[in-house]
Amino acid sequence: GAFNKWDEMNCTRITQTECSFPWSLKQRRWTIVLRVRAELGQVTSDWVETDPFVAERNTIIGPPKVNSVNVSSNSLLISVTPPFGYEAGDFLEYHVSYWENATNTAKKETKTSNTLFKIENLKESTLYCFRIQVKLTTYSDTQLLGLQSAPECHRTTIS
Repeated sequence: GAFNKWDEMNCTRITQTECSFPWSLKQRRWTIVLRVRAELGQVTSDWVETDPFVAERNTIIGPPKVNSVNVSSNSLLISVTPPFGYEAGDFLEYHVSYWENATNTAKKETKTSNTLFKIENLKESTLYCFRIQVKLTTYSDTQLLGLQSAPECHRTTIS
């Protein structure tokens, strides 16, 4: 149920314009409403409330981290780490777009739920680039598509 209880965040009477969430509020499925007011001596403004924030719906997911790329003559073996910790009920899918780094080359796409995957059927001694983004599907079927990683390029070897 909903709580109409305000908790202090250890951000009272500060001069900074930002403050960190306490760990107790870092639950992705909680609805958080913050309120703020200005004070100058004995004079105070009215409280102003933020729109409700639910991390699972309102967060911009960062790109996955590319840990390693192992190159062969016809493939790239890529290891990634998701941009956040796993929670029960999550389904993560990595959307990979890759292309031959030449003019007028169409991008190809592949999807996988594995953190270690291979892009195959590549030409030897050719420079290929790729970008990866995460798609999160939560237990409640909420879907969020994350930001793409920066392009990374690797040349396949000669067999």
